Amino acid sequence: MTSTLRAALAAALAASPTIAAAHIVLAEPTAKSGSYYAGFFRVSDGCDGAATTSLRIEIPAGVTIAHPQPKPGWTLSVEKETLATPITSEGKAVRERVRAITWTGRLDPEQFDQFGVMMKLPQASGPLYFPTTQRCGTAENAWVMIPAAGQAWHALPRPAPVLDLSADAMPGMNH
Repeated sequence: MTSTLRAALAAALAASPTIAAAHIVLAEPTAKSGSYYAGFFRVSDGCDGAATTSLRIEIPAGVTIAHPQPKPGWTLSVEKETLATPITSEGKAVRERVRAITWTGRLDPEQFDQFGVMMKLPQASGPLYFPTTQRCGTAENAWVMIPAAGQAWHALPRPAPVLDLSADAMPGMNH
């Protein structure tokens, strides 16, 4: 590897919040608004060297359908809420929605994993935030910060995972 290529790679790694920092991020951070989307939340490490023992992901209000992917060795808990006013999704009245999903198990701090959710996304374009709490025994990392207007997501110490929605998003696009 040439020194120029090595320097460029080092600069890219340092500038990338998903690689250089221990955030919880979506594997595919962009999606088409109004579409179905299989989102995989990546957990890159534990809390200060302790194993991750649970992950709770809050589902934004605009998401009408959310189905968690089971993980061998982990238990699932789904919190639902009744909607004051039913909404229409796929021609059907939706009176209840998933508010949060929690996986409980054990992920060693030196390992990473993904936690999947199949969702029906809202029609609106723009960022969609998923406040997430990672527990490691009695410790926790609250990945719940949402940037203010004009503030960079990666500038926050504990940013919520974000999905950028657009009318013309293509699979595999990065933000």
